[in-house]
Amino acid sequence: MSKKEQLEQEKLRLMVFKSAMELGEKIDKHLLNMYGYDSDKYTFMVSMKENFFDDGHLKVEIQDTVRGKDLYFLTDIGNYSITYEMRGFINHTSPNDLFTELKDGIGACNCHAAHINVVMPLLYAGRQHRRNTRENLTCGSALRELDSVNRMKSFITFDAHDPGVEHAVKNMEFDNVYVTNMILSQFINDLDTEDLKQLVFVSPDNGATGRRNVYLNSFNSPHIDRQAGSFYKQRDYNNLVNGKYPVIAHDYCGNNDLEGRTAIVTDDMISSGGSMIDVIDELKDRGVKKIYVITTYALFTKGIDKFDKYYQEGKLDGVYTSNLSYIPSEYMKLPWLHVCDCSELVANIIYNIHNDLSISEILTDKSTPVKLLEQKFQ
Repeated sequence: MSKKEQLEQEKLRLMVFKSAMELGEKIDKHLLNMYGYDSDKYTFMVSMKENFFDDGHLKVEIQDTVRGKDLYFLTDIGNYSITYEMRGFINHTSPNDLFTELKDGIGACNCHAAHINVVMPLLYAGRQHRRNTRENLTCGSALRELDSVNRMKSFITFDAHDPGVEHAVKNMEFDNVYVTNMILSQFINDLDTEDLKQLVFVSPDNGATGRRNVYLNSFNSPHIDRQAGSFYKQRDYNNLVNGKYPVIAHDYCGNNDLEGRTAIVTDDMISSGGSMIDVIDELKDRGVKKIYVITTYALFTKGIDKFDKYYQEGKLDGVYTSNLSYIPSEYMKLPWLHVCDCSELVANIIYNIHNDLSISEILTDKSTPVKLLEQKFQ
């Protein structure tokens, strides 16, 4: 049997939307290498045609047969770079557009596929997870909608804003994966030993303390003096401004003597970045020597001018993030923005799930940062 015939017999297929094409192509190459195929000749990716009509509706067409296959849909609901024309206006795709596209793609083939799996790194409506007023729990509603799909097997997301959203589903598997190892490996390699000796790990709000502790525990080394702190955001819940309640004060909880330390601020995402800028100011006022931000998603919804200015002024030393959601190519050239490739991690998870192997070691492994620190201080 030829390699092409062997590949046709494989049940694994990748359904990659335009929004996640760059990441999907890298995942495809990793999977082909795992299965022993030449990544320059073959692909697991199924061709899909995504059409937007003049009235704003969309349609997804599957170009190849998927009968009896295990499908892994990959989408990036944060990718706003794709445009379409509606009634003479040029629109950028929104998370709502891309979630609808995902459902349309699934609907086009769920009667024929053996299993449906969704890989959605940036969780749709992930911050709409609790009620403050008369509002829908949009994230939970979306997950329940997918949970009800025929042949739906698993849903994979990365660093969900609130991991508790998994309780919205009861049928499909729900895996929330952290990219700690991938980002920390690059971070540790980049930093000088002297900058690692005195660290303070900071969460910008109460919701990020668990994430901060993951990073804190990864730096468990006799060579490192560690501290932990967090900021408490006081918000004005009487006024909703641009879809969120404005922060009116930051209160710091922790040892205020931070003179000469390197600060590592951890969060799941930088959205507009306003709160992160406030945290940087507060830390500089407390005497920290250097400030690094580690975040899974660098969205920069208000642009990067403020962060670039702070880097030029020496207030910010770097931002480490993943390539799991869209980052404009011009941002990738910035000297302070370090983007870690997480495609191999995603490929490993897909491989294990497809072959009914445990992913526990992938989810809980903290050995890589520890080994790198040991080598660093030798």
